[in-house]
Amino acid sequence: MAEHRQSRKRRYITWGVAGAAVLAGAGIAAQTSMAATTWPAQKTYTGRAFDACTAPSLAAMKAWKTDGYYGGAAVYVGGKNRGCAQPNLTASWVKSVNTVGWKLIPLYVGAQPPCQTGSSPEKITAATATSLGATDGADAVAKASALGMKAGSPVYLDMEAYDITDKACNDAVLAYVRSFTKTLRAKIYRAGYYGFSSSSAKAIATATNKTDLPGNLWYALWDKKDTTTTDWPWGATQFTGHSRGHQYQVNSKETRGGYTITVDRDTWDAPVAIVG
Repeated sequence: MAEHRQSRKRRYITWGVAGAAVLAGAGIAAQTSMAATTWPAQKTYTGRAFDACTAPSLAAMKAWKTDGYYGGAAVYVGGKNRGCAQPNLTASWVKSVNTVGWKLIPLYVGAQPPCQTGSSPEKITAATATSLGATDGADAVAKASALGMKAGSPVYLDMEAYDITDKACNDAVLAYVRSFTKTLRAKIYRAGYYGFSSSSAKAIATATNKTDLPGNLWYALWDKKDTTTTDWPWGATQFTGHSRGHQYQVNSKETRGGYTITVDRDTWDAPVAIVG
């Protein structure tokens, strides 16, 4: 939903300025390129998913799973810019929803661009980008691990819209993302990324230097198309091998099994958390 990461007004303003939404980059090979490292087998989910600002109650999750429309659910595991409280999101909740069949997608709302409109509790600067990326990457792994999401799981870094034509700003963001990604990989967690097609995602997809950029891309293109292929805005060979997610509709108020939740709709073909 549009207010997950920012206020609704602010997010639509930045989306309008920076353009529509998407994620892209270099592919799954980047995730396993570290020599002499044995990675757990990737757990992949292909199908419909949703993300909600607050993780729903266990009762709601059970009811929605019985409905059968969605099979995956994104949860906000941490980050100083996480917008909603998470009273339900515990290790016990993760284990229980995994047991009933949900595939979980960990999302971390880290530091935001220095040139981004509005204020955020944590922002990147040129001077702190690398150190902050390492700190946030370590925190993301700690938060996911504490919830029972094991090594080999992905963590998707949420980067909101910004002006990528501002070179200093864009360079700082890329330095932060590279540091975040390297930290995850060193701890045997896969790196993912959420962003907008004309800004935060485009910066990753079109970067000349692909070194240490995330290998899994979740693109927010609100075209109401349930696909990860027909509206993919970059090369067909980018982010192949189960490395794409697509957020295609926001603020969808839905009732399933007697429980009403406002969610964003996603099409998923990418790694999900390893639980159990």
